[in-house]
Amino acid sequence: MNPLTQITANGPHIVTALFEQELCRYTSAPFAVAVDSCSSALELCLWRENVKGTEISIPERTYMSVACAVLLAGARIKWIQVEGETLTGTYRLWSTRIWDSALRFTADMYLGGALMCISFTGPNKHLKLGKGGAILCDRKEDYEWFKRARNSGRGEMSYHVDNFTMLGRNCYMMPQVAAQGLLLMNQFYNLDGTKKSNPDLTLPYPKLSQFPIYNQ
Repeated sequence: MNPLTQITANGPHIVTALFEQELCRYTSAPFAVAVDSCSSALELCLWRENVKGTEISIPERTYMSVACAVLLAGARIKWIQVEGETLTGTYRLWSTRIWDSALRFTADMYLGGALMCISFTGPNKHLKLGKGGAILCDRKEDYEWFKRARNSGRGEMSYHVDNFTMLGRNCYMMPQVAAQGLLLMNQFYNLDGTKKSNPDLTLPYPKLSQFPIYNQ
């Protein structure tokens, strides 16, 4: 089917689905759910994991929205000491299935069984969309839940005829952002169709453990 015909028949959000398919192809994740930021991806994953009342270990140097997400989900933070002032690549929010992969975007990066949160926000990311993120997963039940959770609990239909069965948040990726991502994914392939690998990013972050607000 012609892509324009697909958009006419299925609505503009088919573009987001096509972008998610490209993310799966590049990362080798069975499923991908695009959202408006990596922070939103982490929030949805923490909600999915029902972490309220638990303790989650994260590096003391990381982006502050990670700490905010953990605390707002009702969990406590246990700090992991970090040498130096920078963070590199990906790390697990222990002991959940969740990985903060904001500093990693490379070929075949998906780790089986994980909920991997990736970022396309800001000037330092390999895929620069201004603002955006995604969740990589391998369980269909997680995939279906995240699709509804990112879209106010809605199914993929008009809300005038939907049967609402769950709460959700408004953090889906706008189709125009997904369209940009779809166009830019070509940069991660060689002319012969093989995938290019990207190095992990290394960025400086403040020592969050020193701030009382994050030690609740």
